[in-house]
Parts: sequence; C-alpha cells; structure tokens
Amino acid sequence: MGMMLFIFYMCVIIINIQTSSSIKPTLTVTPNSLTKSTDRVQIQWTGISSPSNLDWLGIYSPPSSRNDHFIGYKFLSQSSPSTWQSGYGSFSLPLTNLRSNYSFRIFHWNQSEINPKKHDHDHNPLPATTHLLAKSEEVGFGSGMTNVPEQIHLAYTERDDEMRVMFVCGDDGERFVRYGVNGNNDDVAVASVDRYEQSMMCDAPANHSLGWRDPGWIFDALMINLKPGVKYFYQVGSDSKGWSDRKSFVSRNSHSDETIAFLFGDMGTATPYSTFYRTQDESLSTVKWILRDIEALGDKPAHISHIGDISYARGFSWVWDEFFTMIEPIASRVPYHVCIGNHEYNWPSQPFMPDWAKGIYGKDGGGECGIPYSLRFHMPGNSSETTRTNSPATRNLYYSLDVGSVHFVYISTETNFLSGSNQYNFIKNDLESVNRTKTPFVVIQGHRPMYTTSNENRDAPMREKMLEHLEPLFVKNKVTLALWGHVHRYERFCPINNFTCGSMGQRADSDWKAFPVHMVIGMAGQDWQPIWTPRKDHQDVPIFPQPEHSMYRGGEFGYTRLVATKEKLTFSYIGNHDGEVHDTVEILASGQVLNGVRDDIAVSKDVNSGGTRKVDVGSGQKAAAGESSFSWYVKVASVLVLGAFGGYCVGYISRSRKESLSGPNWTQVKSEEI
Repeated sequence: MGMMLFIFYMCVIIINIQTSSSIKPTLTVTPNSLTKSTDRVQIQWTGISSPSNLDWLGIYSPPSSRNDHFIGYKFLSQSSPSTWQSGYGSFSLPLTNLRSNYSFRIFHWNQSEINPKKHDHDHNPLPATTHLLAKSEEVGFGSGMTNVPEQIHLAYTERDDEMRVMFVCGDDGERFVRYGVNGNNDDVAVASVDRYEQSMMCDAPANHSLGWRDPGWIFDALMINLKPGVKYFYQVGSDSKGWSDRKSFVSRNSHSDETIAFLFGDMGTATPYSTFYRTQDESLSTVKWILRDIEALGDKPAHISHIGDISYARGFSWVWDEFFTMIEPIASRVPYHVCIGNHEYNWPSQPFMPDWAKGIYGKDGGGECGIPYSLRFHMPGNSSETTRTNSPATRNLYYSLDVGSVHFVYISTETNFLSGSNQYNFIKNDLESVNRTKTPFVVIQGHRPMYTTSNENRDAPMREKMLEHLEPLFVKNKVTLALWGHVHRYERFCPINNFTCGSMGQRADSDWKAFPVHMVIGMAGQDWQPIWTPRKDHQDVPIFPQPEHSMYRGGEFGYTRLVATKEKLTFSYIGNHDGEVHDTVEILASGQVLNGVRDDIAVSKDVNSGGTRKVDVGSGQKAAAGESSFSWYVKVASVLVLGAFGGYCVGYISRSRKESLSGPNWTQVKSEEI
C-alpha cells in the first residue's frame, strides 16, 4: 500500500513538472493600430519561469529586424507595479510613427552571460539575445496614417513676409500647405519633397543596418505674402492622404523693434526606452518651459535658436524621428533655427582636417556627415560644403537674418572658418554690412566656444584659431553677444577681448570700446558635465576657482531668453528645475553693460586706460533685474500651460529617468562627453 501511494505521488509530481514546463511565455500588445505619434500601447507578458532581473523587452521597427538590431529596450524589472519576479507584468509605452510597424520580443538574460566587450555609451553591457522567450504580434499606425504629415517645424527665410514649414510623410505623393488668418485657408502652396538614402551616409552606424531606418519623405513649403505680426493658421497634407491638425504661428513683424528669442545648445532627445547611446531626458523640461513662454507671448512673434548638437542621433536614424516629434509642440508654433555641431557632422574623413584639428574632429557624427541635418532643416542662405564623397553637400552652415532690433548670425565651427575661407569671408562681409540703425544689436551663434573655463582641453587648439581669426572681426564690428554650446553648462563672461575684460561703459569716457559678451549656453539637455578648470599648480585637487573674466557659472539644465528693443537687450538664463530666472544681463545699444557683475569682483580691467576701475554692482545681482513685462505674461500663462504640457509629457514618455530604482543599477563610467 505504501509503495502504491509513493508511485501515485511521484506521478502527480511528474505531471505537474510537465505541465509547468509546457507553459510558454506570452507577450501581447494592445491596441495593435495607432493613429499618431505618442499614442500609447499596453505591453503585457505572462508565464516567465525563473525570471532574472536582467530579462528584457526589445523594441523593433521594422519587425523584420535582427534580434540585436533593436531600436530600444527596457528591463522587465523596470515595470510598475513590480510583478516581474512572479513572471508577469506590463509596460505602457508611447510609440513614434517610424512609417513601419513595430514588434516586441522578450529575452532571458543573466549575470553570467554578460559580455563586457559589447557595451553601450555608458560602458554598460548591451543586452544579449541568446534566449528568446516570446514575440508579439505587429503593431502599426492605422491605414494611411503613416502618410499623414508629422514632425512639423517652421523656419524664417530671407524675406520678412515668408514662413517655411517642413514635415515628414511615408510617401512622396503631392502635399500642400494651406494657410490664412481667422482660421480661413485662403492660400495654398505646393511642397517640394526630398529624402536621403543609406548609401549617402559616410560611416557606421549611419550606413549600417544597425543604425539605418527609412527616414521617410521630407516636405518643404513656403507661406508667402504674409502680413507683418499677424497670427496665421495652417495645415499641411492633402485631401487624398490626409491633413495635419490645424497649427498657428505669428508672422515676423518688420514694423516692430521688439525681438524675442529662446536660445540654447546641446538639447538632444528623450526616448521612452534605453538604446545604444545615452539620450537626454532633461530635454523634456526644456521644451516644457519654452512652451510655457511661447504661450505667454500671445500674438507676439518669437523664434528658437538651437546652436548645435541637435538630436544626438549619432547615426541611429530613428532618434531624429523622436527628436522632431518631441519639439513639434514648439517648432510648429515658432521658427526653429539651428547651426551645426560635432554630433551632426564629424567623421574621420571630413574635408576640413588641418593638423591642429586631428585631435578635435573625430567620429561624433556617427557617420551622418551632416546629411540628415542638411535635409531635415532648411535655413536661410545657400551655404554649403562638399563632403568629397558620394553624399550631397552639407548645408545650413552659416547664414544671418534680421529679427526686430537684432541681427542674428549663425556660423559653423565644424567647417573651415580660417581667414580666406568662404565662411570667413561671409562673416566678415556680413558683419561689415549690418545696418546698426535698424538692428543695433548683433548676436553671433556657433557650437564650439571661443571662451570657456571648463576643464575641456581637447578643443584648445581650435579656441586659439578662433581667437586668432574670428575674435578680431567680432571686436572690430562691435558684436554684442557671442553665444556658444558644446560645453554642457551655462557661463557668462565680461565684455572681453583676448582674455581681457573691457570697460562696462558706465563711465563718461568718450574713448571706451564695447567688447562682445561671450556666453556658453550648452545646458539644454545633454548631461555629460565636464568639470571646471582646477588650479594650475593643483590639478588633482577638486577646487575650481572662478577666473575674473567669468561673471556667472551654472551647472543647471535650462535655456536662455532674449528680449530686445532698439534701446536695450535683456538676456536671461532660466533653470529647468523651477522655470525661474537665475542670471540676467542688460546691454544698451551703445554696448554699455548695465549689470551682471560678480559680487566678489567689483573692479573691471579697462584696456583703454591700462588700469582698473570700480564698477557699480547695483542691482546686477538680482537675477530678474532686467526682466520686462514679459515675465508677468509668463507667470500668468504658467499655470494653464504646464498642466496641458504635463499631459503631453505623460503621453510622450512614461519615465523620468531610464535608471529605474527597481532595474539594474549600472555604473556610469564616462565622466565627460561633448
């Protein structure tokens, strides 16, 4: 009898084991049809036995991609609520329209299988694909939805009465922009169309199947004969393929002296997943606060300047789609202007590579060699440089435009700027021809800084060349501001020439000279932070004295705001953690700097007299001192807009940081990335 019971129980155990082992993991996604970018899917999995905290969900588009050619991934242990240890769980994930379907796959992975030779940008191991547990059905954008225009963004042209609009579709069928005042579509313009191909890319990963995805068709249309300072409504698309939602903008007002701009560098892109490179979560906050400011303007025109290191795609083409989807709420309302940075352009065989630059220009562009940048944006002017490959010429390198009382100049630090070059001649001729009666303020913008007190030594030879070739042009032509990115901090300098602070213009001397005020504004999203320069005789001690020519230094993410009339320009630094002003400087049309002097240095070297003089600090230390009534508009609009944009952010991305507390805690190895 006892033997019979033993046999019976053993049979039960064997049956249970067989039943348990026959349960296969399942992976489901709902809904399986979406209507627009940022629509969310619910991803659910069950039946994972012996789960590991390294089990991961791979995100694929197109679904035919190899297992190791994912566009992103999330560890199952990052799910909330955290039920992954029980073998089931879910994610809610927003998807961007990549004009191809998505699929999802779950893989098992554990510590013993980590390959230290395969790692991401932070030197964290990339997930392995040996043990595939489950695949989902395909998810796509509904019938015809891949052909509806998305990624809409505006730009000024050379003419005051025009506005350019660009957008992306899944096919090259004819598209239009229809526009008018009071919601009427009184005018229609046909859009031109272009695209780039994998064969045009210059290096990996951009020209490899790992990084390449179809970029769609890029459309470009002009709205013309616009009335100055008028709110226009517009849509892009076609009757047969579908129209975008109705958008609006305020046209450039040539009759107004007021200028409003939002300026920053190095913002990058937020993605709701991890990928091969680190992405920039803080960019969401920058977009959020700028949207607040735009809403506060009402019917006043403004524009945005993004001075290099735009999306940080670096050869992974879908990141450009994520970027343009993220900025559409602001870029479809105000012109979005750019200049090129190292992460859009640099590759080993780029044409401009003098000996002094060989340690500067590297592989930062991920093989894109400026092609996506050149075709996805269309800036004023016709500057271009050959790539000396089968690729099209690189465009949008240097140009200028007048907006209100300010003449804006955009330059390229990645191509030849030395005396005698095409770019140098453009800068020289442009600065010498500025009508200072019409535009008393001149603002130069480029990516790599001429001045910085960060401990960034690699670019030192370039800074020497900029000081030699460009600074004399800036000083001679009385440039008001020189704005730079590349260093992911905010820094404001005194009016400066050759590392010497000039007069603030607050004395009655008749022979004082106005020098440019340089600022580094690369703090909009990228989170690699170089340290400040330590003391020369104690390089290994973390003490970083602030040189006298540096007036303000900040490490907080944010952006800057420029408000100018013909009499005065006010430049403010807004921090992302609170949306408030943290630094302000006011400059008169004469070049006189009214405030912004450091409390600990109340003297300024006067290169004209050879001595020093006391300066009136006054209210310069009050960050909001120069704020116009614009601030009041901001405060009123904040409550309304932040709630609305908060909803957009939740709809766009489900996490604030990729490093979930419940997920694997990798250690950041790299301490510096520009």
